[in-house]
Amino acid sequence: MTNLAQWDPARTALLTIDLQNDFLHPKGAYGRAGQTADSILALPNRIAPIARALQAKGGRYFSAQFTLVPDKDGTPLIAPHLKALRPFLGKGDFAPGGFGHSLVDELQPADFTVEKVAYSAFYQTRLEYLMRALGIEQLIVGGIVTNGGVASTLRDAHLRNVETVMLTDGCAAFADDVHDATLLSLKTVTAQHSCADVLNWLGGA
Repeated sequence: MTNLAQWDPARTALLTIDLQNDFLHPKGAYGRAGQTADSILALPNRIAPIARALQAKGGRYFSAQFTLVPDKDGTPLIAPHLKALRPFLGKGDFAPGGFGHSLVDELQPADFTVEKVAYSAFYQTRLEYLMRALGIEQLIVGGIVTNGGVASTLRDAHLRNVETVMLTDGCAAFADDVHDATLLSLKTVTAQHSCADVLNWLGGA
């Protein structure tokens, strides 16, 4: 397991995946459709102290936010598999600059927002550019869903030899058994620590 004591907070970024209003807020796209879980709604308040503590130590907070790019008539460009899975998505949902696309209030402010169009925060985004420009060498990763965006991002980081910590109680899925199975499957890909572990490290860094 990663020895956090050997990490430099100033070369570390917290990366949250998809913790935005359209997923979590009652007036967001998923909230209006009744698609939520208590474990997901609990994440912002659990992760926020890590964001503030890391920023205070000179580290950065990156918020990766799922994005549906609007066509010229405002209709979002939705992948066929997502359209079939989430037929309630429509105009304005996850659109850049909109309420639903924004990071939830509890986690504001992020240092940088990374718009992503697929599961991984590395796929066709500026994340790697930001890491190089800011001298970020390690990532602490949390968000939703454990088996989707979180897992894909951690696997992509692993392929790039980026050292990561997965927040075991700082990510969630719509079903607890899926979350637990994903933690088990990622043990060879990423170190895993609780939010309390990371806060303790930052308190003593």
